[in-house]
Amino acid sequence: MDIYTPKQIANAINVSTTTLRRYEEQNLIPDVPRTDCNHRYYTSIHWQAFITIRALLRGYDIPIVYEVMRMIKNVNFEKALWLINEQQFHIQLEKRRVEEMLTMIQRADFTKYKNKKLKESMSIGEAAEIAGVKTSAIRHWEYEGLIHSERNKENGYRMFSISELRKILVISSLRKTVYYIENMKQLLDDFDTQSYVKIERSFQLALENLNNQLLLQFKGITELTKYINFYRDLNT
Repeated sequence: MDIYTPKQIANAINVSTTTLRRYEEQNLIPDVPRTDCNHRYYTSIHWQAFITIRALLRGYDIPIVYEVMRMIKNVNFEKALWLINEQQFHIQLEKRRVEEMLTMIQRADFTKYKNKKLKESMSIGEAAEIAGVKTSAIRHWEYEGLIHSERNKENGYRMFSISELRKILVISSLRKTVYYIENMKQLLDDFDTQSYVKIERSFQLALENLNNQLLLQFKGITELTKYINFYRDLNT
C-alpha cells in the first residue's frame, strides 16, 4: 500500500496542507488514518480523491463538487453521477441560450425570443420568465444600474420596455462569462448604440468559454470515474 504525507500530496497537486485539511473537515475524502505518533498519512485512495476534487473544481461550482464527493464517501455512486449529469444538462442550456441571443444579434431582430413576440411593456415577472431568471436577479441588476424600469402609474409595479428586456437577455446570457459590472455596463452601452460587432464578439467568447468549461468537466469526470472504481475495488 502506497503511503503519502500531507506535504507530499500538497506539493504534488499544488495546494497547501491547510487546503487538504479543509477537504477532510468537509467530509470530502475517506477517513484519514494516523500513525502511532498521531500524524496523518494518506493512501492511494486519498491521492485519487484529492486529484478528483481538484479536477472537478476546474469545471464545476464548489457546492456541486463538495456534494458529489460526500455522496461518494457515503457510497452513493449513482446519485453522484446523476448530479454530475445534471450539470452537463445545465451547460447545454447555457450554450443554447447564448446561441439564441447571438442569432438575434446577427439578424438584428429583437422582436422575438424563443419564438415569443415581445410586448412593448412587461412586468418583472414576465421579463423574468422570458429571460429564464429569477425576479430577484433582475432587481439586483437594476440596483447595479445595468437596467432601468418604469413604474406602472396605476399600481406602482415595475415595468420593462423591450429595450430593457433586451439588456436583461444579454445579462442573463453572459452573466457567467462577464464577471465585472463595469464590463457588463460597457457591453450594454454598445447594445444601446447598436455596436453589435463588439456584442457579437462577447457572445463568441462566451461560447468559447463554455466549450472550454465542457472540456474541463469531462476531464473531471475522467478522474471521478477512476475514483469511483477505486472505491468499489476497495469495498468488494
